[in-house]
Amino acid sequence: MRNVLPTNLTWGIFDHLDEDGRDIARQYADRLALAEAYDRLGFYAYHLAEHHCYPHGRGPSPNLLLSSVIQRTRRLRVGPLVMLLNLYHPLRAFEEICMLDHLSSGRVEVGLGRGSLPIELSYFGVGADVASSRYEEASQIFVSAMNGGPLSYQGQHFALSDVPLTLSPHQRPCPPTWIATSPPESALWAAANGASPACMGPSSNVRKVSDRYHAHRSAQRDASGSAPSRALLRMVVIASSEAAARSLAAPAYERWLKHFKVLYELNDIPPPSNLPLALEAAIHSELCVVGTGASVRQTLLHHLAEAGTNYRLCQLAFGSLTLDACLNTATAIHSELIAAQH
Repeated sequence: MRNVLPTNLTWGIFDHLDEDGRDIARQYADRLALAEAYDRLGFYAYHLAEHHCYPHGRGPSPNLLLSSVIQRTRRLRVGPLVMLLNLYHPLRAFEEICMLDHLSSGRVEVGLGRGSLPIELSYFGVGADVASSRYEEASQIFVSAMNGGPLSYQGQHFALSDVPLTLSPHQRPCPPTWIATSPPESALWAAANGASPACMGPSSNVRKVSDRYHAHRSAQRDASGSAPSRALLRMVVIASSEAAARSLAAPAYERWLKHFKVLYELNDIPPPSNLPLALEAAIHSELCVVGTGASVRQTLLHHLAEAGTNYRLCQLAFGSLTLDACLNTATAIHSELIAAQH
């Protein structure tokens, strides 16, 4: 008999909404159908990345798609991961999140970030020389706005004087907040501001982030009284056999990788040195987990334990994977992991 899973694990969904080779309207419809399935199958939340001007992300305004997702679901939480604050006025970002939180009856998980690819920001007139300082100011204003107004701030990029805030979030004092992070030092901002880190990469590296974060949050609790989550991201494909899973995952990862590299190649920028260039390398580096339900279950639980995380973000829809293939993986995760916890 299989051992009972720990009850403190949570299972969520991450999505780049990268181009899948089909009509964009069809892809949006498929994502909404998947969201309905995630809700029905007991996933905790659907997190959507924000990208601009390349096929790695067909969701440049995540809150627009998420407003549709909340109309199709009842329990599934939603949020951008991350909302690129450098491309918003922080007050506008705050107001959008407040609207989404009320429209969803308090189901928002908000992710904040600067953006990992400077060329995306440059298309909007935000240069690499100001990206860090502008993001720092914007995040300070966004967090302060959650505490209510009137709001005043004086900085290099933003100047606010007694701005009245007519909106506040549904969740009090604020929705759960996430940042996407890799270096352990970046976990300090999350710890200091009551946010949670979402990480990718080998479990041993993520463990450094998780330990650094936990050391600064060990005596604290979030608004609900529970310990903050630490998320680990993996791309997942499950099929009836190891060979069948690889036959689905290999061309899907190839398409995902092709679109990931578009802006790098267009602008003659070297891609990240740790980017796996084939499926087998992605599996070896722990970016992808591919196999049968039983083997994937074992691998995911091992990664979570080694990384010191308690929230598993599954990227099920990527590259050329069909709706049916994604639904099959989601259903397998439900039966092998979600339902098995209860």
